[in-house]
Amino acid sequence: MASTSGIRDDRDRRAALLVVDMINPLDFEGADALKPHAVAAARQIAALARRARAAALPVIYVNDNFMHWQADFREIVAQVREGKGRELAELLAPEPGDYFVLKPKHSAFLATPLEILLEKLEVGTVLVSGVATDGCILATATDAHMREYGVHVPGDCVAAITAGRSRRALELMHDAMHIDVRGAHAALAGHG
Repeated sequence: MASTSGIRDDRDRRAALLVVDMINPLDFEGADALKPHAVAAARQIAALARRARAAALPVIYVNDNFMHWQADFREIVAQVREGKGRELAELLAPEPGDYFVLKPKHSAFLATPLEILLEKLEVGTVLVSGVATDGCILATATDAHMREYGVHVPGDCVAAITAGRSRRALELMHDAMHIDVRGAHAALAGHG
């Protein structure tokens, strides 16, 4: 199935990989259940990010600020490396040339400069990866779809507290919005 497309998804625009909330302290209720699923997704996201960078496609970290309103992204990465989320931060360490957007709520678009950044980078398709499939990923994919981006949510690059919750959210995105949820192997097809 082709990814959902809209007015922004055309041959003159490129794809960007969004890495949502993967730099994560894992200090909330349910984090222990999420961690193994998140680590498995992080391995897939890291490989996809390497492919995106090699194809000169933007990698954009869109991360919760975890209510640290005075911290910037690099400070959040440093804090996470000291705690339970260390493995995620090490697997997905940002590289020079990557972009960073801090978000205050679930969607990567809500009250952030993400849409402006995507326009400046001439992005027409977003590859949405990260946690949690049934929360921030669903909200971000829905907002991208409403803004008429092409949307692909690689099913092996997202995680939730349970595999069932992740699967149900992916099914909803696919069935309701025709979002492509095939794995990372299909994520960059036609984009680099």
